[in-house]
Amino acid sequence: MDKVIVTDKGFASEDWTGRFCAPDRTQAIGGAVDLSANDDPAVLDGWLNGIALIRVNFSGFADGRGFTLAARLRRMGFTGRLRARGHLIADQYAMARRSGFDEVEISPELARRQPADQWLSRADWAAHDYQARLRG
Repeated sequence: MDKVIVTDKGFASEDWTGRFCAPDRTQAIGGAVDLSANDDPAVLDGWLNGIALIRVNFSGFADGRGFTLAARLRRMGFTGRLRARGHLIADQYAMARRSGFDEVEISPELARRQPADQWLSRADWAAHDYQARLRG
């Protein structure tokens, strides 16, 4: 297994059988698009409803631009699967879900270092925000 998919139910295997492509309308309709944190989601405006899955690549766990990108895609009307990929840690799972991601793709090595129970402890992502902690 070359990747692990993290959801609110725990670890899962990859179930996407299509390929990922650059944000190019001719290739992406009905398929999946790879975006980097540097990409402007406006390039997808007008054809988001034809994309099944968008994967946003995180270059480092300290780079939060992917969270902003996810929120922008959702505000633009994207209702398909939205996946975070790359350098994320279990502590960031709640933030990923709150910003609009449906799932996180991690390496098997990270899955061994941070097992499913660490990710699942953040799966109640709606309760893991500062307001909920203040209400106590």
